[in-house]
Amino acid sequence: MGFFGGLLFGVAFGICFMLSVARKQILRSAQRITLAATIAAFARMTVADSRKLLPGEYYPPWVVFAKRQKLNWLNDMMNKIWPYVDEAASDLIRSSVEPILEQYKPMVLSSLKFSKLTLGTVAPQFTGISVDEGDPGEITMELEMQWDGNPNVVLDIVTKVGVALPIQVKNIAFTGLFRLIFKPLVDEFPCFGAVLFSLREKKQLDFTLKVIGGDLSALPGVSEAIEETIKDAVEDSVTWPMRIVIPILAGDYSDLELKPAGILEVKLIEAKELTNKDIIGKSDPYAMLFVRPLRARMKNSKTINNQLNPIWNEHFEFTVEDPSTQYFTIRVFDDEGVQASELIGCGHVAIKDLEPGKVKDIWIKLVKDLEIQRDTKNRGQVHLELLYCPFGTETGLQNPINPDFRLTDLEKALKSGISETNVDPAKLAAQKKKEVIRRGVLSVTVMSAQDLPAVDLMGKSDPYVVLLMKKTEQKLKTRVINNTLNPVWNQTFDFVVEDGLRDLLMCEVWDHDTFGKDKMGKCIMTLSRVILEGEFTETFALDGCKSGKLTLHLKWTPQTIVRDA
Repeated sequence: MGFFGGLLFGVAFGICFMLSVARKQILRSAQRITLAATIAAFARMTVADSRKLLPGEYYPPWVVFAKRQKLNWLNDMMNKIWPYVDEAASDLIRSSVEPILEQYKPMVLSSLKFSKLTLGTVAPQFTGISVDEGDPGEITMELEMQWDGNPNVVLDIVTKVGVALPIQVKNIAFTGLFRLIFKPLVDEFPCFGAVLFSLREKKQLDFTLKVIGGDLSALPGVSEAIEETIKDAVEDSVTWPMRIVIPILAGDYSDLELKPAGILEVKLIEAKELTNKDIIGKSDPYAMLFVRPLRARMKNSKTINNQLNPIWNEHFEFTVEDPSTQYFTIRVFDDEGVQASELIGCGHVAIKDLEPGKVKDIWIKLVKDLEIQRDTKNRGQVHLELLYCPFGTETGLQNPINPDFRLTDLEKALKSGISETNVDPAKLAAQKKKEVIRRGVLSVTVMSAQDLPAVDLMGKSDPYVVLLMKKTEQKLKTRVINNTLNPVWNQTFDFVVEDGLRDLLMCEVWDHDTFGKDKMGKCIMTLSRVILEGEFTETFALDGCKSGKLTLHLKWTPQTIVRDA
């Protein structure tokens, strides 16, 4: 019995052992299948999938998702054909850039031309490529290029006083993103009609200037003037939205050339909490505004001396060529007199984010650098009103209160009964432009305030409101409401406004004391909205205090005057 019992036990143990091994193999095989499926899923995962799984703030700073593919094959090919490219490109650059240099030559020079121009023996390196698949009617390719070349570029300059100097451009370092657009797509080989070439983004452009056989420092101001001229020439010749149209197939491609798309109207209202750059006193801020960084198209505001909360109330206009990619940029400087101005901060707004024909009231937070926004220091804010008006849509931008007149100077200029066929929109607007004075009566009802700061020792305040028209200096004030932080006035005041488009309404809340008064907060507004809407009720946050809001009702009764500019 012992033998048979041991036999049965051995058989049972063997069967259990084989079953366990088989089960382990099945589990192991299932794990391998699951792992293979997981690896395959990771292989198919895109950058967008990675960002969905793990937000960007969890990645270390050295992790970069590259959108562009490497181009080692193109660099090898470029190295071989560079001698031929050098000869062809040198002639092209000479013929296309010289007229632009002549256009932007500084006042101290009477002549500025190339005497030698070769691109050297070092070919540029393409560091990446990407293709935009957005528009089905074109192919957009972007190439990132880096060039630390050894070109032989000599400029012959002649100053106003008759001094001739040969100036060599050396140590050129350039990094940028070039854009190639193949359009229109056609059914004839090579399947596109033309190529548009442009410098999409200029990341770096450094060079040094040296007088052959002399010292450039002997002519003060010439070096800086030539550097600015070269940079302006690059900006105005190939930097986007400028483009070079190269026809491939026969046809008319005039529609691909750069044309004005519209006008951006900017009202620079005020700034607050600007950084103080002066050791003694306060900064003397002024603003530089532009859409394209060309000296001829950059506008400067007036300087407000010794003020960290300046009020400018100035109006500017800028031509927009490509609203989908261009930005409006503002830089605020501290005026240092004869010394170079010191940057306080800068900011920008994408024009594509502006709704055409609609005024956008915006506060822009100033930063140190628009490219690397790692600065957490408070540099202040700028208050703007922006209005983008595309050409060709002026009939839809009428004032809904008074259809015969429009809100801004540009909109008035665009209203005309004459034919506009085959006319340059920018020239047409200039021909039609009139100075429009929006005269009328502004009725301001000071309704109430909420959560005002406690100024008195008893934890309350005795608030009243002062209303001031900035341009005409008309001033009115409400009655005093004693011992409250949430006063209700419901008082109405009328102002006769001679020029509503260029005036500001300033509302200041004060605390009344027997032996003095304390300013609690303020708010500043343009009259654009009330002119456009006729009347509205709004609660405004007060600046200059930790808390506090002011509720107003504004009404506009217009009397518009139009006169030739």
